Amino acid sequence: MQKFVRCAAAAFLCVLSLHAAPSLAQTWPQRTVRFVLPLGPGSGVDIGARLLAERLTALWGQPAVVENRPGGDGLVAVNAVLSARDDHTLLFSPAGSFVGHPYLLEKMTYDPRDLVPVARVSNTVVVIAVPASLKVGSLKELVAMARAQPGKLNWTTATGVTDLVIAGYLKGAGLDMVKVAYRDPVSALNDLIEGRIHLYSAAYAIVRAQAQAGRVKLLALQTRGRVPALSELQTVAELGFSDLNFDGLVGLVAARGSGITDALRERIAADVSAVVADPVVAGRLTATGQLVSPGTPAEFGAAIDEQAGHLAAIIKVLGAKPAL
Repeated sequence: MQKFVRCAAAAFLCVLSLHAAPSLAQTWPQRTVRFVLPLGPGSGVDIGARLLAERLTALWGQPAVVENRPGGDGLVAVNAVLSARDDHTLLFSPAGSFVGHPYLLEKMTYDPRDLVPVARVSNTVVVIAVPASLKVGSLKELVAMARAQPGKLNWTTATGVTDLVIAGYLKGAGLDMVKVAYRDPVSALNDLIEGRIHLYSAAYAIVRAQAQAGRVKLLALQTRGRVPALSELQTVAELGFSDLNFDGLVGLVAARGSGITDALRERIAADVSAVVADPVVAGRLTATGQLVSPGTPAEFGAAIDEQAGHLAAIIKVLGAKPAL
């Protein structure tokens, strides 16, 4: 009988200790957290990542650092996170830097299912801009000009994914405009100002200064919702061009097999939401051309899936992966 009581007591204490032990989500992080970016320093996403890293460092009690790994259309950063297989190494990225890979790369070098959504942070404001010298005042007028002058107008975008969006729209609408490729958005912006580029799809942060100076005209938002700082600017959907929709999703992504749990993903998403709820943080993100839109892993995953579906539909319109 005494032996039974001792065993029962030991079992009870064991159960208590299991319930008392903190979960991984509660004890994480135990060391430095790395945010790997597919963009170089100075971009709106980079500025936002550094702002969040600073605030999360204070919240987590462990350093959160930003590591810029540009190159390879986002592949360098993606592969760095996947090869680390570490729950303290996260991709901080526009979704377009990886969602577009199956539709842009001739051969995939990784399985997209190995990227696990953790938290949505923001949406980059994307606009359609034209040179101030171009004699159009609306997106409808630009389309009419392109239709009346086949092969005479040039276009470009800042990313491979927005390349797909514009190319798909032009093909579906039967418009003949010439794609001009650039190695960097600054050169494209200079040619837009000079009137050598007639349509530029880019983050608002890229064209903002020139738009405010009157050298560039903004015709529409590609973002689905209105932007408070650009209250007079309508969305492409409102203007009847919903095929040009593009939400610049930005968030945190982990590698499958890194040991990250569902509970930890929810915890990180909650911490991000808490940080961006600070008006100072939200204001600084807005100043970089971001719309603050925190979300859970499920919400970020659903938005990524919706964007991937949109790109898949564009590829059907184009008939094949384009040589962009």
